Amino acid sequence: MITGRGGSRLAASRAPSGLAGLDRAFSRLVTTDDPLAGGPVSWQVLDTGPALAELGVEPVGTIVAVHGNPTWSYLWRRLASASVERAADGLPAWRVVAPDQLEMGYSERSGAPRRLPDRVRDVGALSDALDIAGPVVALGHDWGGVVAMGWAVDHPDELVALTLLNTAVHQPDGVPIPAPLRLALTPGVFDTATTLTPAFLETTLSLAHPSLPREVREGYRAPYRTRARRDGIGGFVADIPATAEHSSRPELDRIANGLRSLRVPALLLWGPEDPIFSDRYLDDLIDRMPHADVHRFEGAGHLIAEDADYAPILLDWLDDAVASTDRPADADAGAVPVSVRVPAAEADSGERRPLWHTLDRLATSREPALVELAPPSGPAPRTITWSALARRVTELAAGLTSFGVTAGDRVSLLVPPGADLTAALYACLRIGAIAVVADAGLGAAGLTRAVRGAQPDFVIGARKGLAAARMLGWPGRRISSTRLPVEQRLALGVETSLPELARRGRGRALPPVPAADDVAAILFTSGSTGPAKGVVYTHRQLEALRDLLADRFAVTDGTGLVAGFAPFALLGPALGARTATPDMDVSAPRTLTASGVAAAVDAVGAEIVFLSPAAIANVVATASDLAPGSRTGLSRVRLALSAGAPVSAALLGDLQQLMPAASLHTPYGMTEGLLMTDITLDEIRVLAAASDEGVCVGRPAPGVSVRIAPLGSAGRAADEAADTVSLTGEIVVSAPHLKRGYDRLHLTDADAARGLEGRWHRTGDVGHLDSDGRLWVEGRLPHVIVTAGGPVTPVGPEQRTETVGAVRRAGVAGIGPVGTQQIVAVVETTPAARRPSLAGEQLAAAVREAAGVPVAAVLVVPRLPTDIRHNSKIDRTRLSRWAQDVLAGGRMRTP
Repeated sequence: MITGRGGSRLAASRAPSGLAGLDRAFSRLVTTDDPLAGGPVSWQVLDTGPALAELGVEPVGTIVAVHGNPTWSYLWRRLASASVERAADGLPAWRVVAPDQLEMGYSERSGAPRRLPDRVRDVGALSDALDIAGPVVALGHDWGGVVAMGWAVDHPDELVALTLLNTAVHQPDGVPIPAPLRLALTPGVFDTATTLTPAFLETTLSLAHPSLPREVREGYRAPYRTRARRDGIGGFVADIPATAEHSSRPELDRIANGLRSLRVPALLLWGPEDPIFSDRYLDDLIDRMPHADVHRFEGAGHLIAEDADYAPILLDWLDDAVASTDRPADADAGAVPVSVRVPAAEADSGERRPLWHTLDRLATSREPALVELAPPSGPAPRTITWSALARRVTELAAGLTSFGVTAGDRVSLLVPPGADLTAALYACLRIGAIAVVADAGLGAAGLTRAVRGAQPDFVIGARKGLAAARMLGWPGRRISSTRLPVEQRLALGVETSLPELARRGRGRALPPVPAADDVAAILFTSGSTGPAKGVVYTHRQLEALRDLLADRFAVTDGTGLVAGFAPFALLGPALGARTATPDMDVSAPRTLTASGVAAAVDAVGAEIVFLSPAAIANVVATASDLAPGSRTGLSRVRLALSAGAPVSAALLGDLQQLMPAASLHTPYGMTEGLLMTDITLDEIRVLAAASDEGVCVGRPAPGVSVRIAPLGSAGRAADEAADTVSLTGEIVVSAPHLKRGYDRLHLTDADAARGLEGRWHRTGDVGHLDSDGRLWVEGRLPHVIVTAGGPVTPVGPEQRTETVGAVRRAGVAGIGPVGTQQIVAVVETTPAARRPSLAGEQLAAAVREAAGVPVAAVLVVPRLPTDIRHNSKIDRTRLSRWAQDVLAGGRMRTP
């Protein structure tokens, strides 16, 4: 075992002047008694208390910020400065006390090896020396997070909040510590990496995203220029409890267990690109503090204090989370009033029908429930009756329970739409497990972010999904959707299969039914406007969605449904619909053909067809391939729906030719709320001559409320929202089936409800309401072009541009600084261009005349970039970057 050695005794000093971003006025020396050193020792501490006193401000409390290894209090420089600046502006004043741990930074090198219990005691002695009696917020990063948690567990009376940046408090038995730490602890490497050279320090600094500026790297290096000054780095590494036998392991376990008793507000800010403290450790912290607010900063890593602007976030959170810190002088310290934001349960509105209610009711029916036109194995089509599906769900639910899946466990479902996915989903719902659904349309990188971020306990996958999980290191115990040969099971790390679990569950009792307000599922967004986000739904909210769909579209037992859009394939059994999944690649909606739809319609006698916009385009394009007689079933369809992106009236009209009896609807919604408004093709045609900007998506569905938060001159949506007519702004919605929130994205949650009272969601779309209460969508908020004349929404100019004869499709984007942006039109032409180019003089003139807004440039591309899931939403952000580069002289490449 590596053991840290004592080093030479070196005196403490204040932090030097000239370090980037550090106000040396905060630096002071503090003396405490140290039993290890046999006398007094001195600490270098950043302390904003004197600065607040100069302002004449009484702090509302103290933030004790503890750095890890191999950093020092320089890590907290921005927090110290921000706290004083806010106090000067009249905001709540938090004193920041950020010590350099002994043997680290500019604190004394006592020459004594220190273990975790010593470091926890050290910070306690420092807080006593500074008379920090509370209210106190404990803050820590890296192994300083463990020390901060130890202080918090030992000082519950003073503690009002716990805030942590990438750290860990538990190392599971049998699981190796992260590879970089294993390497540093290797005999023969340890001394060289930690003390003889600055390798450990330099490696840590390299983990920043993006790279740290040179002057900031110099700031971190400043106290560690010599071997003697780096002895503390080696001592810290030696004290990592890598095994159960390590001398600091009992203290680590004590702190880990003590966390469960803390009831103060907690905030976890996390950089997921951290090779040391991965999401596995975040998941453990959440398990110990389920009430914690959590935000993962995509793209940030180990040095999250450098990668993210955490200081104002933390201070804003404290102002909100700690309701009051004013106490009478003689008040009991344990009575510090705090508020923890916990979503309130929604009121019951009558007898509950859980999502599997229809399965229970039709458990003896021999009628078809599901028809797979392209099953994963065996002859096609494959038909599953209600009785078979109900039995399979019950057996799987019991089998999963016997395998160790419990209520609240996360189960990632990496199975294509069909019977296996449906059975696995409803089995998870029945036992209270949380289904994590991220479709393959996100691509490998998007799926990896989604699965790692959700940190599933179990993964149920088809062979392709399991291979990706193995290759990309996705978490979770693995279950295959079908039986696999022994060699494949071993290669993929599979422990069991759905058929084995079903056999195991026969005759076993089921656990209690989950409550309506328990979390049911995490569904990931498309990622069309940034990294895909996990959207959290409770059972109650999914049940409300089922009821709305059933009432709105007259879906009853036995209604035939073709689901060419995964969310509605999964809801089919809950609706009692006889559901067909057509022959298509769900990750590429354009693979669905007219023949594929016709076959699915015939298979279930479908009355309703649900397709994505991209699927409709290919279905219409392949209509001429339909065999004689195959249009008969299509002619009996009464309802066709498309959602996920706008669909032109012309394309809907072409679909109407295939389904002449169908009422065509294009509901408006998003992953956060799948049906908010609805409109028919007939209504769209009536409104074709309307002067409103954008695409009309109809009136709110029953129970849905829509408001508009107006855009300001800088393109930002206002805090308040109203139902004012013809006011352009961000679309805000509320409904019983609206999501509960985002998964581990506390800041995104807060922003989605910014300034709104009650249960509302800012959609990120912009639009307006007309005098008849209809909603018109004008684009996405991030795509609003802020010109010198004010904000311009993109959809109106795009629609007008598409009236030009040679233009097949148009995208409008802004280039240049916000406030003086110029408008660029990028178009697909008929016939299609072979390569990107500037538009010819005649086409450019026609586009400028039609657009209705000043257009600085017109570019032609073979195909506009679109999102992955829908293959139809124009990626205007990507288009803007491309146009900016091309017009600045960059290579004319495909966007």
